[in-house]
Amino acid sequence: QVQLVESGGGLVQDGGSLRLSCAASGRTFSNYHMAWFRQAPGKDREFVAAIMRNGIFTYYADSVKGRFTISRDLPKNTMYLQMNSLKPEDTAVYYCAAAQRYSGSTYYAGDEYDYWGQGTQVTVSS
Repeated sequence: QVQLVESGGGLVQDGGSLRLSCAASGRTFSNYHMAWFRQAPGKDREFVAAIMRNGIFTYYADSVKGRFTISRDLPKNTMYLQMNSLKPEDTAVYYCAAAQRYSGSTYYAGDEYDYWGQGTQVTVSS
């Protein structure tokens, strides 16, 4: 069992920055691939970014590439999402997720993730 707790959300103006954190407890953090997803009101959940258990390989949705950076601090059992140049369309509840393994190269699929946090709200005003 892995417990995930997100923090760092809030209200920011168009063009601003936020850093989200995801604190993990329970099983060994380094054994899991980690990811961020988001869900806006009335929309499906969507993939944002993923970082592999080795901390080397990262993947991003096209909509956030070049603006967001995912990272993880193994000694602190924490994953981060640095969000720069935020836009109103980034407004959503952001969730962190953990997967012990993928069935394929499917890091972007929510169904691959075994554990989820409760979410943190990010609101970008225009």
